[in-house]
Amino acid sequence: MEYPFEVIEKKWQKKWQEKRVFKADDNSPKPKYYVLSMFPYPSGALHMGHVSNYSIGDAISRYKMMQGFNVMQPMGYDAFGMPAENFAIQHNSHPRLTTESNMNIMQDQFTAMGFGFDWDRKVATCTPDYYRWGQWIFKRLYEKGLVYKKSSFVNWCDECQTVLANEQVEDGSCWRCSSVVRQKEMEQWYFKITEYAEELLDFSKVIDWPERVMSMQKNWIGRSTGTEIDFKLEGSDEKITVFTTRPDTIFGVTFMAIPPEHPLSRRWLKEPTVEPKLVEFCEKVLNEDKISRSAEDTTKEGVFTGKYCINPVNGDKVQIWITNYVLMDYGTGAVMAVPAHDQRDFEFAKKYDIPMKMVIQNIEKTLVLEEMTAAYTEPGVLVNSAQFDDMESVASKTAISQWINEKGMGKETITYRLRDWGVSRQRYWGNPIPVIYCDKCGTVLVPDKDLPVLLPDNVQVGKTTNNPLLSVEEWVNCTCPECGGPARRETDTMDTFVDSSWYFARYADPKNENLPFSKEKAEQWLPVDQYIGGIEHACMHLIYARFFHKFLRDIGMVDCDEPFARLLTQGMVINMGSKMSKSKGNGVDPQEYIDRYGSDTIRVFMLFASPPEKDVDWNDEAVGGSFRFLNRVWRLIENNLDVIKTNNKLYNGDVTLSKQIAELRFSTHNMIKRWHEDIENKMQFNTAIAAIMEHLNCVTAIKDTSILTTDEKAVYAESCMMIVRLLYPFAPHICEELYEMTGNTGFVYEAGIPEFNPQYLVHDMMTVVVQINGKIRGKIDVPAGSDEETIKAEALNIDKIKTLLEGLEIKKVIVVQNKLVSIVAK
Repeated sequence: MEYPFEVIEKKWQKKWQEKRVFKADDNSPKPKYYVLSMFPYPSGALHMGHVSNYSIGDAISRYKMMQGFNVMQPMGYDAFGMPAENFAIQHNSHPRLTTESNMNIMQDQFTAMGFGFDWDRKVATCTPDYYRWGQWIFKRLYEKGLVYKKSSFVNWCDECQTVLANEQVEDGSCWRCSSVVRQKEMEQWYFKITEYAEELLDFSKVIDWPERVMSMQKNWIGRSTGTEIDFKLEGSDEKITVFTTRPDTIFGVTFMAIPPEHPLSRRWLKEPTVEPKLVEFCEKVLNEDKISRSAEDTTKEGVFTGKYCINPVNGDKVQIWITNYVLMDYGTGAVMAVPAHDQRDFEFAKKYDIPMKMVIQNIEKTLVLEEMTAAYTEPGVLVNSAQFDDMESVASKTAISQWINEKGMGKETITYRLRDWGVSRQRYWGNPIPVIYCDKCGTVLVPDKDLPVLLPDNVQVGKTTNNPLLSVEEWVNCTCPECGGPARRETDTMDTFVDSSWYFARYADPKNENLPFSKEKAEQWLPVDQYIGGIEHACMHLIYARFFHKFLRDIGMVDCDEPFARLLTQGMVINMGSKMSKSKGNGVDPQEYIDRYGSDTIRVFMLFASPPEKDVDWNDEAVGGSFRFLNRVWRLIENNLDVIKTNNKLYNGDVTLSKQIAELRFSTHNMIKRWHEDIENKMQFNTAIAAIMEHLNCVTAIKDTSILTTDEKAVYAESCMMIVRLLYPFAPHICEELYEMTGNTGFVYEAGIPEFNPQYLVHDMMTVVVQINGKIRGKIDVPAGSDEETIKAEALNIDKIKTLLEGLEIKKVIVVQNKLVSIVAK
């Protein structure tokens, strides 16, 4: 009969809860191990991606419990943000109601899966006792000069009606709804993450992070060494500053390219004499997404402003153009164009008939500017470059940079692709920014004693395209905490990534009412020993969390440099060729499969289907295969309970065993060795499960245990019980039940990690193949370690071999130790 998973799983979930098995003990003498999987958005029920992620984390957690660690595996909900607000709008409800309902549904599903979370440490970012401390951290950032507000062009999603950080724009589209993102000028609050850019490039303090993630973060931060050069506007002391990595071409600048977002562009567009075509061009470009604007194959366009700046090195007048291909996000937002030596500039200059000037010649000095059909971008020697003429172009970069610095025309500097983090969001369901505006006092921070600034409940989301908080006048209008006069609250809320940038630390001290967490608890639990989540968070959450953690270190809240010592980025769950998604119609409801097969089956399938960092291809037949595997384990133990319970003890390792039982003992200890190495060194749960499956085949090959000696029965009992103990991290419910059925008390993890005996990994007997003239003619079993003469004699003594060699002369006998005897005869 099939094992009764419905009864078993509920039974053990109740026992784990009653015994508080997964409660992390702040006072335990055991070494700590902090396992954390990224918490979910409560915008609906759990999906198979969640199941995959949390199955990995739970397997690690239970393995570490078996090793004797004081394990903390908490769980919570990333409950603020657009996913939850949009869910409420779709269901004509309030985000607080739908979020609380979804969290309850998810928690029931977490329980049904049997995940070993410490629910006493649960956090939900939408609760005042959590977001109060997000506001507190905002204030500490502000006090350290790491928060500011400015008007600038931002990424705007019309569908979501809110601003997006650069990291939340994917190929020109909103990361949430896939709508095209456009540029919009707004006042926004920013975190100065760029102050930590250099430190964020340093991964020397992490223990084990995927090289791919570190590379993605380094590329996103984008460190460049170069020179800033000041070009004065014609007839003015005002300057345009450019950043360049090619100071060797400075004498060849013939035009300056700036984007419509540049402050000079915005000012010139407001002049009464501005050309209409310039206004039209800027409006068109601002409605295009930045990714396509900067793409190599995008047609480069621009309009001459009629303005000039002066090249500081030679006094040349340089045309200023507003273009579609320069972005404010790189360097200073202005590009010096050298069309003779940059292909993009060359094509633009040819299109708009802008002058060119050659300043780098080939070694032979055979280039003729008027005959060039493309920019010359190779190294060469300088020409038309004053005192630097005839200098090798690569070497001249340093000399020219130093000269520019000495003359006060610019400076050598480092710049980053990373931009400050815009955290303002024009949505209701988020953490209120703790700022008040007073006509008399200006911008005032809400005092700590008045935190949290509570979100009002009387908001009807989805009824307006404006920020919903603007409609709650009794909330917006307030009293200035400094002068007592009338004031107004900030109505933007914080980016939900602010909430998830420090939640891992709150888990260490979730009930603290005086601080986000105590330094003592942070020192006890941080850093997270193993963090698990998707690769898609490499350049958003994982950068933001590192930034926050380093800031919290700098204000004395934590003492370690990195929040996550080890990072595992799990793959996606794929169905019908693409990522599972309700919108694509290829989603699978976990509850349906829990009801059909039990949660252990789903766990085993997810962990066996592929290595954790690779995608899982959903396959109904393979899910059924995992169920059949667990049933085989169940039947093995159930059918041999008497043998196991009577003989489940240590046996004398020196006794003589039959060949089959000796092989079984080898299989048992080989399984233990492989299992431990696969998990401890590689986190390869799929091969660890495969080792158990292979061993199960070896055990079930023994059909009659009644003929076994007492010691052989002890070997057999051990071989069965090792399956139960090693399968536990992947299928805990069935293993707890089988462990109890075989007469054991307590929980499986309390028995610890089984140790393999190297002595039993040496085969007592070896099978050696015998060949005659390259064809296999027989096999012999010889004691392991037999010498060549013994093996040769045994092979030649086989009756079949004797018969085949009659009438032939043996020319040579080759012995390959413990593998092969090759006889050459004619």
